[in-house]
Amino acid sequence: MDAIDLTPKQIVERLDNYIIGQKNAKRSVAIALRNRSRRLKLSEDMRDEVAPKNILMIGPTGVGKTEIARRLAKLCGAPFIKVEATKYSEIGYVGRDVESMIRDLMAVGFKMVKSELEDQMRGQAKEKVEERLLDLLLPGSGEKPAAPNGGGILGSIFGRKVVQQKNENGEVILLPDESQGAQDEAPKNAAQTQDMKETREKFRQMLREGKLESREVELTVTTGPKAAASGIGFFSGGNMDDIESAMQSIQQMVAGNKKKQKTVTIAEARNILTEEILDNMLDADKCAEIAKERVEQSGIVFIDEIDKIAVHGEAHGGQSVSREGVQRDILPIVEGSHVNTRYGVVDTKHILFIAAGAFSFSKPSDLIPELQGRFPLRVELDSLKKEDFKRILLEPKNALVKQYKALLETEGVNVEFGDDAIDRMTTIAEDVNAKAENIGARRLHTIMEKVLEDISFTADEHKGETITIDAAFVDEKLKDISSSEDLSRYIL
Repeated sequence: MDAIDLTPKQIVERLDNYIIGQKNAKRSVAIALRNRSRRLKLSEDMRDEVAPKNILMIGPTGVGKTEIARRLAKLCGAPFIKVEATKYSEIGYVGRDVESMIRDLMAVGFKMVKSELEDQMRGQAKEKVEERLLDLLLPGSGEKPAAPNGGGILGSIFGRKVVQQKNENGEVILLPDESQGAQDEAPKNAAQTQDMKETREKFRQMLREGKLESREVELTVTTGPKAAASGIGFFSGGNMDDIESAMQSIQQMVAGNKKKQKTVTIAEARNILTEEILDNMLDADKCAEIAKERVEQSGIVFIDEIDKIAVHGEAHGGQSVSREGVQRDILPIVEGSHVNTRYGVVDTKHILFIAAGAFSFSKPSDLIPELQGRFPLRVELDSLKKEDFKRILLEPKNALVKQYKALLETEGVNVEFGDDAIDRMTTIAEDVNAKAENIGARRLHTIMEKVLEDISFTADEHKGETITIDAAFVDEKLKDISSSEDLSRYIL
């Protein structure tokens, strides 16, 4: 959050690169993000009092609710997780407990910080990896030269001749034999060491030039629990997921780390050694501490399908009770509570929660009042129209037209979309969404796949060709959809 200091207007401009329309939703999330950076500049007493203003997005599927939240998190480098409210259930019902969303968020934050710290240490690790690779290619070449006289008394006893002499007290002691043969051995060892050193440097140069990437070597790999994932907070969460994970770690620790020989290429060995060395260099406790701070101050949880746990009308036990129970379980997490995770206790008070739902068969007022109060910002997202579909196909950095053109270019096929083809596809998308289920921009995926199905299937036969897609081509491929009254048959 310290590195990114964008104004709300700049945040909206960044989101416009990927998401079409939905200005109100973009403004709300931009203000929420800006307020987080503003809060960090307050005095410590005031900072603790300012709570995030959680957002409730209301709109049909496929209009950009999830994408807005995901791009926002990516923009500020915040730990982000998307969960479905329907996979949680209150205690005693089948499903996961709601605290697992915070444990999952913390795991995402830990992985993010671990990756950043590894990137910082990659330069140091590169040198160590190079030395290890040279040891594999030239065993013994990296050993230090032996000390004079065989490294002392023990070296003399086991490696050279010794003679008996008496010391001042008359005791018999063993000393190295300083004969001519022993003196001749030193220059010989020095010459061998120099030759080995020169050979090692030649191999080092070849290694840096990439000439040895396909050379096979035998590598000893260790199988067992990683340092970063083990030994932190066994049974901390108290739920079945954590207990099972802890039991597996204990079993692995009891069994011990196993070593086995593996034949790999230099390229593969480099990756294996890099991960191993980075793992040893990484301080897991420091990583967990940074991740915890980041999750607490800038974490974002996106709760999708929250309308599915809303109780509309009168509740009459059974499923309705379960839905309301899930809401009551979610409430303390959103309000601010302390959740035990394997990386430490996480305070959820300043985590930003964005909830979303279509609310087709229920309304936000069907949620329990306490939960409604924890989502003070309500944003309604608009259904997509023909002009929106047209912009989605052409404007974003990841526009569908750009994606399909790039995919087919890998096969040497150049596909050009005419304006009339774009116009025809967007008209059909709007028409089908109006007459059948409204699945928003996801309808364009179905239409694009149908239009390009034959070209994609026979792309290898059209290498070097340029294929122009016009309105007539689109009508030919989509004639069944456009002419049939029973449109639901063509919806996946």
